[in-house]
Amino acid sequence: MPIPKSLRRLLLVVAAAVLVLTTGLADGAFAHGSAVNPPSRNYGCWKRWGSDFQNPAMATQDPMCWQAWQADSTAMWNWNGLYRENVQGNHQAAIPDGTLCSAGNTGGTRYSALDTPGAWVAQTVPTAFTLRMHDQAQHGADYLLTYVTKPGFNPLTQRLAWGDLQLAGQTGVIPPGGGETESDPALNGRTYTVNVNAPGRSGRAVLYTIWKASHADQVYYFCSDVIFGGTGNPNPSPSLTVTPTASPTPTTSPTPTTPPSTPNPGGACSATYSVTSQWSGGFQADVKITNGGSATKGWSVAWTWANGQQVTQSWGATISTLSNGVTVAKNVSYNGAIPANGSTSFGFTGTWNGTNATPSLTCTTA
Repeated sequence: MPIPKSLRRLLLVVAAAVLVLTTGLADGAFAHGSAVNPPSRNYGCWKRWGSDFQNPAMATQDPMCWQAWQADSTAMWNWNGLYRENVQGNHQAAIPDGTLCSAGNTGGTRYSALDTPGAWVAQTVPTAFTLRMHDQAQHGADYLLTYVTKPGFNPLTQRLAWGDLQLAGQTGVIPPGGGETESDPALNGRTYTVNVNAPGRSGRAVLYTIWKASHADQVYYFCSDVIFGGTGNPNPSPSLTVTPTASPTPTTSPTPTTPPSTPNPGGACSATYSVTSQWSGGFQADVKITNGGSATKGWSVAWTWANGQQVTQSWGATISTLSNGVTVAKNVSYNGAIPANGSTSFGFTGTWNGTNATPSLTCTTA
């Protein structure tokens, strides 16, 4: 008799949990830790999809996690085991350029997909914030170091190298059992914090955190994706809204208005659109807004998709689709004011099917 689909899924989850336990015991300890806020790449993938890792919507809504799950699901189930032993403080010798996010391909190829550049889900943060790293086994720390990628590094196309990093925060010794407790029952150890400062930064970046556990020569390495430009402390429980991917209903789109080729005086603006990355069923785009002859208090950009594209995640703007099919992006609190002849930008990821034509944009200011 065939096994019901719900039972098959339950058995897969149980098998994966058993694999986590047996793998953890084989590695010498069951529980270790990871960066949880902003989340490391594999912790974030486990947090968002661990209870629904077979959902095909992941392929378009969270494509970098999808490729990681397909490459080796144990990298997510073992989100707390990304470490190397006997490093002797020489991190660069232990981990070659291009493999920093996988800790030098520790565990063979288990974590290799974490090194793949692309549009990983990124948490919006201010330029000064507190990173949280969870230690499930309460080992303590000899130190934590958090680096940020230098301006000009593009996480969408580049693998991380040591020369791309600059130190942005560090701690001293944290004794075993120190730190704070977490309300999440999955995080049953202690959480350590690092004050991170990256003055003047904006846009996408990668944080690289090194945790030297105090119980042995055992060092953990985490890549976390962020977008500088927020205010206040980042959301302590970042998540991706998961909705089924539906085929867009064809509609007759109004003829879009072509934006001016040059900024107009009196505060008017122009907007230019570029696709920065594209994959099967998904893409990332950036929009640059150039102001005219006087300062603005706010702005909005509107367009109509010709091919049924849909926005799944955005940064630097609040994006909504009106009932008539027009998509509108409005400034957020920190980038509405643009000086005369100045500029700002926002970006988003989206879905497409068949054709991904560039829309014409209209830009207005307040």
